[in-house]
Amino acid sequence: MSEVEKISAVTLIVKDMNRSCSFYSNVPGFKLIYGGSSVDSFTTYQIGKYKNITFLNLELKKYLDNNINASNNKNHFGRIIFYTENVDKLHSYFKNNKLISNLILLENEPVNAKWNERYFHIRDPDGYELSFAQPINTRN
Repeated sequence: MSEVEKISAVTLIVKDMNRSCSFYSNVPGFKLIYGGSSVDSFTTYQIGKYKNITFLNLELKKYLDNNINASNNKNHFGRIIFYTENVDKLHSYFKNNKLISNLILLENEPVNAKWNERYFHIRDPDGYELSFAQPINTRN
């Protein structure tokens, strides 16, 4: 089994990306690393340095409304993203442990993302979305 190591990111659903970016871009210590007000669906800010890095993601509500099944949309404030050392092992553990698998909804199998993470999403017993991710080493 693979243990969860830390919270990697929190994703907030926003109504107006330009307005939200205007605010977060002016918070001391928030560094824009992806997206921004010119991108209409997703933005990421890095907070901290070195081993103490956390991310704040902003996801546009309009984009989300068009891409989420309404039955899966309960309690959708955004998502909390946890880092783990092995996404595939953790997914297998959740899937094969009947106590856990009867309490949650596994939304997807682990997939590689263009932002160099491998991840999967679940819904906890109250319908909150949790994501478990593993950084993909792109250095060869």
